[in-house]
Amino acid sequence: MSDEIISAEAEQKQLDDIFSQRKAKAEELRAAGIAPYGVFVDNIIPTTEARAKYVPDVENTELVTVAGRIMTFRVMGKATFLHIKDQHGSLQLYAQRDLLGEEEYKRFKRLDPGDIIAASGHMFVTKTGEITLKMHAYTMLSKSLRPLPEKFHGLTDMEQRYRQRYLDLIMNDESRSLFFKRIQIIREIRNFLESRGFMEVETPMLQYIPGGAAATPFKTHYNALDCDMFMRIAPELYLKRLLVGGFEKVYELNRNFRNEGIDRRHNPEFTMIEIYQAFGNCETMMELIESMVTSIAQKVFGTLQIKLPGDKVINLERPWRRAPYRDLVRERTGRQDWFELPREEKYKLAKELGAQVMPDWTDLEITHEIYEKLIEHTLIQPTFVTRLPAELVPLAKKCADDPESVDVYELEINGQEISPGYSELNDPIDQRKRFMEQVTLSGKDPAQAVDEDFLTALEYGMPPAGGMGIGVDRLVMLLTGTESIRDVVLFPQLKPRQN
Repeated sequence: MSDEIISAEAEQKQLDDIFSQRKAKAEELRAAGIAPYGVFVDNIIPTTEARAKYVPDVENTELVTVAGRIMTFRVMGKATFLHIKDQHGSLQLYAQRDLLGEEEYKRFKRLDPGDIIAASGHMFVTKTGEITLKMHAYTMLSKSLRPLPEKFHGLTDMEQRYRQRYLDLIMNDESRSLFFKRIQIIREIRNFLESRGFMEVETPMLQYIPGGAAATPFKTHYNALDCDMFMRIAPELYLKRLLVGGFEKVYELNRNFRNEGIDRRHNPEFTMIEIYQAFGNCETMMELIESMVTSIAQKVFGTLQIKLPGDKVINLERPWRRAPYRDLVRERTGRQDWFELPREEKYKLAKELGAQVMPDWTDLEITHEIYEKLIEHTLIQPTFVTRLPAELVPLAKKCADDPESVDVYELEINGQEISPGYSELNDPIDQRKRFMEQVTLSGKDPAQAVDEDFLTALEYGMPPAGGMGIGVDRLVMLLTGTESIRDVVLFPQLKPRQN
């Protein structure tokens, strides 16, 4: 048997012993008539507020009650120092046998790191200058049966941090702070859109025909209706139905589901916001997202200079660069006549540039591979890539001066797409034609791939509109300087652990 296996078994035995000891302590409390779980305590205040109540050079007589998880516990005979942590921060507590009483103090000393307690007392400052609560009484709120991760090393295994996010949040202040920032970012998105007159709505997550994006859906079965359904890949087609119905400014901030790969930028369940404005267009959407992101950055982080790993700095100051898709391709290939070249010559040049292209690919597939693999990752500072090929975006309106391009943008920051936005297609005849072209290319059954009810809605008349989507997880990654989507999702998807 290897040393690693012996060590793991010894560690597991130690954990089992601790669990048994703590379980016995919980039973001791019950036997003494003390509930180890579920007691309500009134008038609890945050630890930060308690610390602020300390007034130097006077006798602090106000009774203060705090609650939190014990993180450190140091018994020194007739006195004990401990630190508790709540959502807002940490606070040192000081317990004396003379204040708590002989029996209560004896019971108090049997508390463990990880236990959750409430404590009442007066604020004072120790000889070392630390603001502290001198306890007059405490209440057991929740007995922790399992030990917390080792204090100085914390929770360093990344997979364990993702699987047991609750431990990550207990032990890693950086993780807690990051998720608080995520919450603030989402709150500011809503505040900004409300200030612009947008209404938040909710549309179906279970759909008969998944539409609004090119992605593989998750499939399920609706027993009550005896039919197959799909988790939505995007809410777009339902939000546009609302434009038909007379809602002029709508958005939905919620989950989408795509049955595709998992990597540092993709999670199959992700948060997205889609926004639609009647009588707007692509320009309207570019102004909206530029204003929104800069407003959020300023309010949440107090700066438009976003620091990323490796001393990289993203400058969000407006205006942001705008670059037509064709210009970027011509610049990268070094050929101003790229779009006039025969397919065979494009294929040869693409191979020379290092693009992974196949001999049977179309002109568009070769060109877009160059964009995605050789151009996109170089767009570090905010860049609106505009006027994309019409075949790539079947729900967008064509450019008035070029029917081969659509009036769209893709916002690229730090080499990844943060948001697409369109002048939305509202011509039902053209929309049906483009849907059918997509079906022909994919080989799918039109009855299962074309949303006829959406086309019917368009036939009643949808006003000209601008629309956009924002990957909220990616936006949080950008603004917090985080490199993996798993670090900004509280509970990322993981393969079940094999026992």
